[in-house]
Amino acid sequence: MARPPCCGKLNVRRGLWTADEDAKILAHVAKHGTGNWTVVPKKAGLQRCGKSCRLRWTNYLSPDLKHDNFTPQEEEMIIRLHAAIGSR
Repeated sequence: MARPPCCGKLNVRRGLWTADEDAKILAHVAKHGTGNWTVVPKKAGLQRCGKSCRLRWTNYLSPDLKHDNFTPQEEEMIIRLHAAIGSR
């Protein structure tokens, strides 16, 4: 049996995130922390799916992310590992 959808597809915003939406999710996570992502859009006042909020946080907004370029050591390691095991 399939899992029910996390949100009704009606009234769910798609596409690019705005700065206002980013600010709302940042404020919500700062106050409540990460937890059940299916309730985050409702509590944060967003018209997004919980999965979309989770991916936005994980891939763009999390303070643990490193947004700089690779260091020469990291670049060398990537090249060495790619030569050893390929692109899998």
